[in-house]
Amino acid sequence: MPNSKRPRESDQLLAWAEQVATFFAEHYGLPPITGRILGWLMICNPPEQSAGDIANAIGASRASLTTNLRFLTGSGLVRRLTRPGARTTYYRVDDDMWETVICRRIASMMSFSRITEQGMALIGADSPRAARLRAAHDFFVWMTELMTRSPPPTAKRR
Repeated sequence: MPNSKRPRESDQLLAWAEQVATFFAEHYGLPPITGRILGWLMICNPPEQSAGDIANAIGASRASLTTNLRFLTGSGLVRRLTRPGARTTYYRVDDDMWETVICRRIASMMSFSRITEQGMALIGADSPRAARLRAAHDFFVWMTELMTRSPPPTAKRR
């Protein structure tokens, strides 16, 4: 006889997606719906889901999905795709999504370190005013070196 008190897998998946939502809300200030979508797309089967599939799974309105899916695709966390001859758009989280997004952020840090370097040259690298620029510059250079020292885990699995 099955244990009726044991949560169904779908309830467990939704609870996990809710943990993702809470994490991104607390740490990055994103609306919970954004984290729910991301969490669901990280754990759903099949990995490609239409907006209707996502809405049904997480209990969200299509209107709230549209805005949040636009944000997630724009940030590179979620990929939008279509199938030949079909009108439906699908969304998915690619296996290397984290690597891609973080590598873009590292490139951004490298760009900002060049800007802070220019600022220090403008006001004098040793001047008291340059302390804030120097702190930012040194941090971004350090982060860049740290993040580029070894290949990401997904590269090691290929």
